[in-house]
Amino acid sequence: MNRISDSDLIRKNRRTGLIVLLAVAGMVGLSFASVPLYRLFCQVTGFGGTTQLAEENLPDKVLERTVTVKFNADTNRALPWDFHPEQREVTVNIGARALIAYAARNKVGHPTAGTAIYNVTPPKVGQYFHKIQCFCFDEQLLGPGQKVSMPVMFYIDPAFAEDPGMDDVSVITLSYTFFPSDSSALEQALEAFYNEGGEKP
Repeated sequence: MNRISDSDLIRKNRRTGLIVLLAVAGMVGLSFASVPLYRLFCQVTGFGGTTQLAEENLPDKVLERTVTVKFNADTNRALPWDFHPEQREVTVNIGARALIAYAARNKVGHPTAGTAIYNVTPPKVGQYFHKIQCFCFDEQLLGPGQKVSMPVMFYIDPAFAEDPGMDDVSVITLSYTFFPSDSSALEQALEAFYNEGGEKP
């Protein structure tokens, strides 16, 4: 009788061990899949301030409702640039195309290269903010003292006005931050950007 109980106990222990092993393997697999799954979720929904890349130049309608879009510019301290929006804000009709520009100037006497990342606040607006033209993620090489104007074209999807969750939104902020190209600071910023669901245009 004791031998049967011992045998049953061994089988139960083996079964429990196998279940625990499978559960651990499943959790490890899920941890590796969670970042790309979260990224895909954010790209589809705009969660986390991820803007959408417009496949068409314009939506099919322009609404009377307007929002104010403000523009912010930051530069990593390792990049010797003066970077700012050429205008601080615009008021746009939902669905209407808007064109603005940022200016960058290399403040040193030798060429420097920078790459920008972006975000939109409040984050919940990201799914409705469509960029048609943007300089983000493209390396910008500026010669000694060179100044350039970098355009951004965008529109707010008319579906924004149909979402009750957007009723309290009257101001949207589009922010860009420039980092030195091929720098650890840029790599870290891009990793954080993609982990939050950001999508490269």
